[in-house]
Amino acid sequence: MVEPGYAMITVSRQCELLGLSRSAYYYRSQRDDRYNLQLMNLLDEQFTRRPFYGVDRMVAWLNRQGHRVNPKRVRRLMRLMGLEAIYPKPRLSQSTQEHKRYPYLLRDVVIDRPDQVWCADITYIRMLCGFVYLVAIMDWFSRYVLAWESRRCWTQGFV
Repeated sequence: MVEPGYAMITVSRQCELLGLSRSAYYYRSQRDDRYNLQLMNLLDEQFTRRPFYGVDRMVAWLNRQGHRVNPKRVRRLMRLMGLEAIYPKPRLSQSTQEHKRYPYLLRDVVIDRPDQVWCADITYIRMLCGFVYLVAIMDWFSRYVLAWESRRCWTQGFV
């Protein structure tokens, strides 16, 4: 939001108008995040293998692998990645009166010909330099993939 080359308003005045200190504007992080990215890759691989591992088990597993980490770091990285252990949560299947119930429209439908019912699936594939999102549209009867598309979503900081 700050334009350093703007001649009408100085950088210090722009920072003042934005409520930003000049030191925060000029600050460049000296932290090396490569180790955190390495830990995140390890956490993602282990979570893919064992999605029921929580923070404590991940800490123990990383310590056995030779990475001395504490639960606070693992919790922060897992939260940053959106990973949460799969476990039975309390009363998830109980609905309230305010929730709208949508009927399952295919309950009594007999699917006996192609192009009668289609479905779509969206997934991501982790790669060395980020993620690839894959969308597929399939025919339920023939289980044929009618169309698919993939898009890259590069993650900043990957080596």
